[in-house]
Amino acid sequence: MTFKELHLINNIQQALLEEGYENPTPIQEQAIPEILAEHDLVACAQTGTGKTAAFAIPVIQLIHKIVGSGTKVKKIRTLVITPTRELAIQIGESFNTYGKYTNIKTLVIFGGVNQVPQVAVLKKGVDVLVATPGRLLDLYKQGFIDLNHMHHLILDEADQMLDMGFINDVKKIIKLTPNNRQTLLFSATMPIAIRELADSFLNKPNMFQLPLFQARLKMLHKRFILWISQIKGIYYII
Repeated sequence: MTFKELHLINNIQQALLEEGYENPTPIQEQAIPEILAEHDLVACAQTGTGKTAAFAIPVIQLIHKIVGSGTKVKKIRTLVITPTRELAIQIGESFNTYGKYTNIKTLVIFGGVNQVPQVAVLKKGVDVLVATPGRLLDLYKQGFIDLNHMHHLILDEADQMLDMGFINDVKKIIKLTPNNRQTLLFSATMPIAIRELADSFLNKPNMFQLPLFQARLKMLHKRFILWISQIKGIYYII
């Protein structure tokens, strides 16, 4: 399968082409159609399988038509919760990369830094907010974050948030969001607490888990093919 077969808009296809993306990884192949169909989703996916693109690409497509022109007043349409600043920054970069030919504006917020620059951008308006739990709740309590217009809630690395003691904060955040949202939960493992979270807050989610060995094998194969294609006129048999 190629990305063209996933019925993505030209704005996204152009960005993917420039990044050298041609074939989706297994998780992208499974998740993108489900998210575009606006189903809730629970996916057990390891780091390095392409899971960030698996949710960022379809969500960009879904909110692109809502965002419209660059002059439209911006509201938070998508909220991504992730446990660490490093992951938050990475996710924000992915949204900017895949959505660079749209008018979607993304902001990343996390604790441990001065909140003033983050608040200044929030006041101007953003479409996608990527946040760590503590900083999100802090700014929400101060009245700087409005989630009433939100369409998508994404919980990334849910098991890691559980391990780091953020699960109660995550539950508080979920209760602040509209009931008619689309919710996507990604986790490397599925402990009981994460399953209970999914059962409590997701609406009849589609669930899938790619075997770890299969995922890594397919990723290695794709990387090998890409490496070969970049070596002009030289072929290796291994």
